Amino acid sequence: MTQLRRSWVETANSSETGFPLNNLPYGAFHTGDGTLRAGVAIGDHILDVTALENAGLLDLPETGVFSRGTWNDFMALGADVWESFRTFLTDALSEGAAQQSDLEKHLVAISDATLEMPFTVTEFTDFYAGRHHAFNVGSLFRDPANALPPNWLHIPIGYNGRASSVVVSGTEITRPNGQLKAPDMDMPVFEASKRFDLELEMGAIVGKPSKGRVSVQEADDMIFGYVLLNDWSARDIQAWEYVPLGPFQAKATATTISPWIVTKAALEPFRTSTPPREKELLPYLSEPGPMLYDIDLEVGLAPEGKAETILSHTNYNVMYYSAAQQLTHHTTSGCPMRVGDLLGSGTISGPEKENRGSLLELSWGGKEPLTLDTGETRTFLEDGDTLTLRGAAQGDGYRIGFGECSGKLAPAPALD
Repeated sequence: MTQLRRSWVETANSSETGFPLNNLPYGAFHTGDGTLRAGVAIGDHILDVTALENAGLLDLPETGVFSRGTWNDFMALGADVWESFRTFLTDALSEGAAQQSDLEKHLVAISDATLEMPFTVTEFTDFYAGRHHAFNVGSLFRDPANALPPNWLHIPIGYNGRASSVVVSGTEITRPNGQLKAPDMDMPVFEASKRFDLELEMGAIVGKPSKGRVSVQEADDMIFGYVLLNDWSARDIQAWEYVPLGPFQAKATATTISPWIVTKAALEPFRTSTPPREKELLPYLSEPGPMLYDIDLEVGLAPEGKAETILSHTNYNVMYYSAAQQLTHHTTSGCPMRVGDLLGSGTISGPEKENRGSLLELSWGGKEPLTLDTGETRTFLEDGDTLTLRGAAQGDGYRIGFGECSGKLAPAPALD
């Protein structure tokens, strides 16, 4: 396991920070003037790379790469530039680097910055690729003996979501209105969702475009980095609408991502393999090597004005299909992938109750209310609740963090 790399930014050398020199995640921020700038997290600071480019301190093949303040234009430069840029940052921020005097004037305290969407989402696809989650949900609504659909062990199931409703951590989420119908009702009603939920996921960001089908290795090479992702879900709206075409409005309210893109290079020491297959996959989904990552994850819920309760602990390594396999399958129809496409992993649940990544599972469809540390109970989310996802890969004396993926639930709009 790689050890901590020491930086002249002292706070980056702490075992408590999620942003050591080993990480260097990419984000977007603004300060008092409101101008969006691209930045790299290091310890408790952000290195303003838009300012570095303006000062002529970056060697890039094009000009104005960071003028928009986001990372799409940089991603489009390709993997060789990704690697050389990361090497430059690592060297320049290392302890004893000659560039310290040039760079330290472009550091901004994270506490003085407002974090924004780090990239423009081109398209969003959400998958259903967690074995334990799929089994739990199937057991809730069907006989556990037939919990998994017949295709599930052969194919990464997904649906095309809404890029327009992907938001950055800290954005308030409004409870949706929609059509609801219970089994004992003759007609649906239009009112606020009563079974609003979270989904603990990881998001993979496509950094290289494709034309035609790609292999799993090629798909892995296309992935620029990862974020935490909460795909908010209205379970009661979904129950009424999903037959026969699947999720629609139930998943369109919002998808929250963490503010920092953790690069694939930073996660390289934490690669691990997908689990043993219950049925052999078709050859095009075969993995040439480990394609998952060992990333500890947790979910916290804080009622308005009250202390947080940790609802769940799990790990990204339990996923049945990797992001590379999902991306490979996405291209089989000839579907072109574009720079800035976002792939949601699907809900990440482990084998035990405390590893479940949604309230639907944790409360077993509302039949087993959870008791919070405050003494309150929850089956699904209540107005004023703040949900926070956290994740980190644990190295030798350092952590690779993503920042928090958080959102507070506001009441539904009043009905006319």
